[in-house]
Amino acid sequence: MSTPGANAISIVQRFEWDAMHRIPGHEGICKAYHGHRYAAEFTLTAGKLDTLGRVVDFFTVEEVLGGWIKKHFDHTAILYKNDDEPSVKPVIEANKRLGRPAYLLDGHPTVEVIAAELGKVAAELLKPHGVRVVSIRLWETPECSAVWTA
Repeated sequence: MSTPGANAISIVQRFEWDAMHRIPGHEGICKAYHGHRYAAEFTLTAGKLDTLGRVVDFFTVEEVLGGWIKKHFDHTAILYKNDDEPSVKPVIEANKRLGRPAYLLDGHPTVEVIAAELGKVAAELLKPHGVRVVSIRLWETPECSAVWTA
């Protein structure tokens, strides 16, 4: 029996977390603080399958990528680092004091920008494991998502 090349096979692993954000300058209600139950589906591949016929052990992805998400994104605020809303600084300070530092982005924390940030972070975290991120689908609500592609 021959084993297919890893480039022909991808795995998908899903992570979910809760976070709040606001979109400065938004024309509607999203300019106010609000929360989401985010869900991200990571499609991953490798140059070759390992000796057990896997792209990577799912537990490795859970520890490395899931651990990062839990530490940096779960139960915190994901905010634009240059947001000039006066309440942002106290939110950042409160979250830090309460053990859940806010995650600050270079751009507005839209689902698109968060997906791109996850793409950058995931690529760095998984590279030492021989894994390449093909795409990420980030769900902000059950009806709305963005897809980042490497």
